[in-house]
Amino acid sequence: MSSDNWAIDLGLLILGNKEIEIEILELEKFWKTVKPSFSDKTLKDERITLIENGKIVSDDKELVEIFSDYFGNIVQNLNIDNLTTANKNMTIESAIEKYKDHPSIKKIQENVDASMNFSFEKVSPEYISKIINNLDASKASQQDDIPTKILKDNNDLYSHFIAANYNNGLENGGIFPDQLKHADVKPVYKKDSRNDKKNYRPVSILPNLSKIYERCMHDQLSKYFDKILSKFQFGFRKGFSTQQCLLAMIEKLRKSLDKGGASAALLTDLSKAFDCLPHDLLIAKLHAYGIEEVSLNFIFSYLKNRKQRVRINNTYSKWMDILFGVPQGSILGPLLFNIFLCDLFLFVQDIHVASYADDNTPLSTGPKVQNVLAELENVAEILLKWFKDNQMKANPDKYHLLVNNCKESCQIKIGNEKITSSKCEKLLGVKIDHELNFNEHVTSLCKKASQKLNALSRLASSMTFDQRKLIFNSFIISNFSYCPIVWMFHSRKLNERINHIHERALRIVYRDFTSSFQELLVKDNSVTIHQKNLQKLVTEIFKIKKNLAPALMNDVFEFIEKPYHLRENEHVKAERIHTTRYGLETPSFIGPKLWKLVPQELKSLETLEEFKVKIKNWVPENYPCRLCKIYIQHVGFV
Repeated sequence: MSSDNWAIDLGLLILGNKEIEIEILELEKFWKTVKPSFSDKTLKDERITLIENGKIVSDDKELVEIFSDYFGNIVQNLNIDNLTTANKNMTIESAIEKYKDHPSIKKIQENVDASMNFSFEKVSPEYISKIINNLDASKASQQDDIPTKILKDNNDLYSHFIAANYNNGLENGGIFPDQLKHADVKPVYKKDSRNDKKNYRPVSILPNLSKIYERCMHDQLSKYFDKILSKFQFGFRKGFSTQQCLLAMIEKLRKSLDKGGASAALLTDLSKAFDCLPHDLLIAKLHAYGIEEVSLNFIFSYLKNRKQRVRINNTYSKWMDILFGVPQGSILGPLLFNIFLCDLFLFVQDIHVASYADDNTPLSTGPKVQNVLAELENVAEILLKWFKDNQMKANPDKYHLLVNNCKESCQIKIGNEKITSSKCEKLLGVKIDHELNFNEHVTSLCKKASQKLNALSRLASSMTFDQRKLIFNSFIISNFSYCPIVWMFHSRKLNERINHIHERALRIVYRDFTSSFQELLVKDNSVTIHQKNLQKLVTEIFKIKKNLAPALMNDVFEFIEKPYHLRENEHVKAERIHTTRYGLETPSFIGPKLWKLVPQELKSLETLEEFKVKIKNWVPENYPCRLCKIYIQHVGFV
């Protein structure tokens, strides 16, 4: 592309029409104008104002120094008991020797095949060329960096130059260039008060060449560690999603309740986990996992001598050394964090832990609540010890306990803290209530969608059809697209509310106030939210069939090969259920029945991409789902 804006460039490249250019620019102007009415996310040019020591601070020069001091000392201010600083004299040998008797190192050595080893391989110019082509020109960049546009336009030259330098660094013992380790840090608002510096996180903006180097290292390292990382680790892994992490967790809790047992989950809390990661202990763990010397030095070179400065608009703070952690916003950092965390699951091998990045939620199921709570107490103590041994700051006073289908309040003791059970907690963006019916979560989704719909209703008369449809997809229907399989079997009343929002939105988009909901869906070439969720459910099953899903998903949907030859000799195992709430109306029970209704020609498709396209045109008929049935008063569901 010849422009930073791929949409404009593509339009001009294909049509070469000045009118098209003007039209797209007007669309951009429209988007910038209406977006504040629908989204409260921080804009690129939004001013930051803090309240610091009772004083209002809005000057960029003061702000960058405040954030620089806060981000630069964030780990030291956590008061971690056994915190050690990786000094400039640290070597790989000294790190390995220092931690040779560390519990994590011993556990890794006990469980990892000693014959396994890893070495970074040289890369070709063709491989570098593909990475350059995949760089996202819309991402923020450093002011004096080589623009992504220039890299792409001169790919044939840069790919050979970068490949030669990368390979030369490996040949010289593993050297990551120091000039690629200087990051501009942007404070990004998270939640709560915008006037408190603690509610911002540091996102590192790294040079484009650093991204290319990191991608080379990441792709080779991840291939090696895919067979080592725990099946419970879902964060930052290709093909692993928050939906799958939550679904595996919820279905395990439900199965225990369906059999008359008990279940509970403990939501843990870590402070600044990415920022705390000790470099020397990470190096010792990588050595224990079989990373050979030159490759270990390459990673060590990547970690040391890093510097960062805070950038707000065109104002910069002074440079500060980074002594801990991995840069948030980097490509390699999240993988290194996963590797560092991996041995945690070796200490709790018999426990299901719903893990996504630094969110680690152990579950317990058993015949009685007392057994479940006792097991969670034991697991919590193991986790606390691991966090302490690995120089991470755990906050037991911020832990949350969720005991399913228990009317009485329950308690467990963790360290010096007593944790009392609550009725509903938010995990990975989903509100999970103790009855696992997700009514509170879906009610929240409906409220958000209604607010956006009201905004669209007020502005619709001054918009074109394309503009209304853009807002409809971006801010209204999108509310129901996050982890839908987890919460899809909610109450019938809420399903009607969702349909009402969907119908009203379609009327506004199409300016059609006479057609029925079904006629509007036909006009829109779409289906109801629930029908779309059913399509997504069978898509997850298709992923399992094609070995594209995490191993843990086989515990939710298990394929069984029939002993006799038929046109279709595979089916999904149907669980024996005992209750309606926790057995009958669940994805693990509905899924196998739904899969049987999918046409064989769809099941036989070779790729996931093909299946996703064609399943959108399929709607199950005569399916015995409560939300799909029609209810007639005094008659029941028909």
